[in-house]
Amino acid sequence: MFNLKGRVAVVTGASSGLGKQMARALAEQGANVVVLARRVERLEELKKELEKKKVKCLPIKCDVTNTEDIENAAKLTEKTFKKVDILINCAGASKDKGVLEMTDEEWDFTIATDLTSVFKMTRAFANIMKKKKYGRVINIASMYGLVGNTAISTIAYHSSKGGVVNFTRAAAAELAKYNITVNAICPGYFETELTKAVLDTPDFQAYAKATVPLQRYGKEGELNAAAIFLASDEASYVTGTILTVDGGYTCV
Repeated sequence: MFNLKGRVAVVTGASSGLGKQMARALAEQGANVVVLARRVERLEELKKELEKKKVKCLPIKCDVTNTEDIENAAKLTEKTFKKVDILINCAGASKDKGVLEMTDEEWDFTIATDLTSVFKMTRAFANIMKKKKYGRVINIASMYGLVGNTAISTIAYHSSKGGVVNFTRAAAAELAKYNITVNAICPGYFETELTKAVLDTPDFQAYAKATVPLQRYGKEGELNAAAIFLASDEASYVTGTILTVDGGYTCV
């Protein structure tokens, strides 16, 4: 089960963090991987690593808030592989402020990066999937797209990720007739190179024990199984679902 050999997977935000982790996981399952990010030098390093797994890797410099970049990436991907089977929308960034302090610019930046980019990427790559009547779109939302929180004021991030959740449902309903499934993963607190220093502090450890039923943050690789499942042929009857991978944070 879950063999992705011969599939073509596109991953945004693949230069670091969860995007990089999932690109590795897709390659482990045999998929050829198109990795997108702004830091192309990091993508080139990832290409060398992934091609040791006997798969093809195409790095493309792409700012997911830029429509022209996205369209160019879609054209280059289709020209190279003739198809797209899997799209993982993982790129994101956030300006963390509360509703009383956030500026228009901070709001617009977060919505553009975390929500509008998902629409633009899905539009571009699902149009390629449509031609083959096959596709798997996986949007990386957040548990903060399902609930509020008292740890940090980040109103635009909550709003953008909540938008991704319902965009997923709407796109799933629209694209089902083309045999394209659209699902979302809502991660909880996860270890990446950017978050590890904060997650390992005594304050966060205490917070996790009080709020996360499993009493810890997610370790590197623990999101991969969800992505592989939703990307697989075996998940052919799963669409419009919102899968939380959060250690139980949203169940209490």
